Amino acid sequence: MKRSVEPVTWLLFGAGGMLSALIAPVLVLITGLLVPLGVLPGHIMSYPRMLALAQHPLGKLLLLAVISLFLFHGCHRVVTTLHDYGLRGGHAAMALFFGAAALLTLLAAGLLIAIGF
Repeated sequence: MKRSVEPVTWLLFGAGGMLSALIAPVLVLITGLLVPLGVLPGHIMSYPRMLALAQHPLGKLLLLAVISLFLFHGCHRVVTTLHDYGLRGGHAAMALFFGAAALLTLLAAGLLIAIGF
């Protein structure tokens, strides 16, 4: 029986979709509305606080999960949309987009590690 990577791609797509449905609206609300309008104090999103978040191991894990799963969810959406429009790239398109998502995930991990602990 031939093995496929399709369950892994659907897992990343589903996890990214769930995360983007739950986390993205809150991120937009806080960073796009509440802090700029002054509802929340500006020091909540200050550079030292965000740096402390990015330097904490759990903060790094959270940021990497959000970035990575958003990337994989978006790439899967692009591949399925191309397929729906009749631009069938097949495994080559999937490899290209998911490879880009994996590369950008590694880049994000490297940058988070470079920030320090």
